Amino acid sequence: MPIDRFIRTLIQWQAADRPAPARTLTVAEVRRRYADGAARSRGGTAAEPVAAVTDQQIDGEGGTFGVRTYLPVTDRGRLVTYLHGGGWMTGDVDTHDSVCRRIAAALGAVVVSVDYRRAPEHPHPVPLQDGIIAAEWAADWFPGRDHVIAGDSAGGSLSLAIAMHERDHSDVEFAAQLLVYPAADPEMKSESIHTYGSGYLAEVDDLHWYYEQYVQDPELRTDPAIDLLNADHRGLPPTVIGTAEFDALHDEGVELAARLAACQVAVQHIPAPGLVHGYLLMADVVPAAAAATSEVLAAVERTLTSISMANQGEVGE
Repeated sequence: MPIDRFIRTLIQWQAADRPAPARTLTVAEVRRRYADGAARSRGGTAAEPVAAVTDQQIDGEGGTFGVRTYLPVTDRGRLVTYLHGGGWMTGDVDTHDSVCRRIAAALGAVVVSVDYRRAPEHPHPVPLQDGIIAAEWAADWFPGRDHVIAGDSAGGSLSLAIAMHERDHSDVEFAAQLLVYPAADPEMKSESIHTYGSGYLAEVDDLHWYYEQYVQDPELRTDPAIDLLNADHRGLPPTVIGTAEFDALHDEGVELAARLAACQVAVQHIPAPGLVHGYLLMADVVPAAAAATSEVLAAVERTLTSISMANQGEVGE
């Protein structure tokens, strides 16, 4: 379908004032630009209400990092550990505050948003290690809940890698995973990279630069936690994958969904026609982005509901 008219306007604004490539800026400037863009995307709208928000520090490998916990107004006994996007180096719990509030409200879930240490100061595997520790911390603090590992973009990549780690080490059992426009191929060789890698708000040169900052040793690009398309996907939890039509990473998400399904993982692929990378952050100002966000969360709701019904059936037998 045609690109959403609100998104088209955003693209026209960007084209009129072409942003400098990320690699030409300092890390602080790139982070400030991302934070400013996230703030503009909220458009001054009122925050989704939650019962409480708490920030705290927890211990990681060789240092501490933050987690922000959202308690829902209506608690339905769910738990979401959320990994924010931003190329493993720009986003944080503030840029994704509205996303986590939406998740808490839609799913009736406690949401633990992970303020993992970021590249380039902390390259792979530090953000992944922080995510693993945070998921285990969340499971300990909020036991007995259906636990979803979730994230967008770079955070979606981290979420899948966390799910694979926990599958292999049996520390946390996830009921489901939510991966929204995840980065899954460090070589970025898909057709959508070439088709939508310029002029659609996510520039391919910036994406390459983010990988360079996160995976500073080129030999690590074959690590299954990085090369997610070629990882072992067997035994992973039911998965919801959201893609955007006009996204450079679109084809990676489609291919990842197919590979998970080939490994007998239950997959729901939720496309977002007319939208671009980063639509979760646009849900407050772009109606189609709000609808797409609701659709991926509805898919998670269906997954959790089916699990709950199955568990009730087992108890009744």
